[in-house]
Amino acid sequence: MAAPLYLHIKPVSGECGLHCRYCFYRDIARSREVPSYGQMTEDTARTLIAKAMAYGRSAYVFAFQGGEPTLRGLDFYRRFLELVEQANTRRVPVSYAIQTNGMHMDAQWAAFLAQNRFLTGLSVDGTRDIHDFFRADGRGRGSFSAVLRAARLLEEAGADYNILTVVTKQLARHIRQVYAFYKKQGWRYQQYIPCLDPLEAPRGSLPYSLTPARYGAFLEELFDLWCADLLAGDPVSIRYFDNLADLCRGYPPESCGLSGVCACQHVVEADGSVYPCDFYVLDAYRLGNILTEDFQELDQSPRLRTFVEDSLRRPEECESCSWLPFCGGGCRRERDPVLGRAESPSVYCSAYRRFLPYALPRLRRLTQRL
Repeated sequence: MAAPLYLHIKPVSGECGLHCRYCFYRDIARSREVPSYGQMTEDTARTLIAKAMAYGRSAYVFAFQGGEPTLRGLDFYRRFLELVEQANTRRVPVSYAIQTNGMHMDAQWAAFLAQNRFLTGLSVDGTRDIHDFFRADGRGRGSFSAVLRAARLLEEAGADYNILTVVTKQLARHIRQVYAFYKKQGWRYQQYIPCLDPLEAPRGSLPYSLTPARYGAFLEELFDLWCADLLAGDPVSIRYFDNLADLCRGYPPESCGLSGVCACQHVVEADGSVYPCDFYVLDAYRLGNILTEDFQELDQSPRLRTFVEDSLRRPEECESCSWLPFCGGGCRRERDPVLGRAESPSVYCSAYRRFLPYALPRLRRLTQRL
């Protein structure tokens, strides 16, 4: 049976009401010939859905991101789901997800997300002082109060949601306080992603840059907190640690950054252009446009083949490293910050070399017990 098709859709391109200091997508958009593709039309959505369903996959995941995808308005999503229902003549499983900053969340939005079983990712960067420093609007006003309100609305509506946190140098220093705050809020599903420097910036050159040493210490401290809760019967799901536990059990990771090879994520911009990965929505990596090509053509494109093959290029030190099965060489974007071949070690290689021997013995014991 054909594998599921995952689509990452940008209904408003990179439009967003916040001006996060570290926003990698704003950096990517500035590096393209066309920085913003505006808003996705209903005709583009209809074509996207029809061609996705014609691809004959066993299941479909439509994940909306941005920018801030809620700026497209609730009516767009209501119509999108109607179009999916009409096109899904084989009645295969369909699921939905959305990543939001929470600024436009209201009771209507929360009810819609709950009723249609969206998995909502809510962007939160720690406690108020850290969050508001990094995630402010165009007038410099922080968004922390809005995101707490969004979380309450989602809970009241019965919507499933998790927390996505960008790990900056500042947040990494205070992970104990951040973790305690998240637990107090009842946030049991957490994901932490290391902050990316801009494409052309020297690594570690910005005030928020996350150094390998700081990231390694962050992972150790967070792992200790996570382990303690797990042993106390009060588990919290942290995506990275969950993936490492799966690897210890002999299962493949669900996170592409640990797999050792890139796969096509089918990132669809507002105009229908398709790219292999959210970190590479750049002109040089454009696979084509869903308005003029179908998914079979896109998946067989020479650019995608080259993209995947380049992700397998790792330095010799990686191939002989005992930790390679547990890091995959790192996400390609960590190895390839500027356009070119991914032949350098991950910028966080020393962090992984520090953390993995620290954590894996305990993690192996835990996976045998649980």
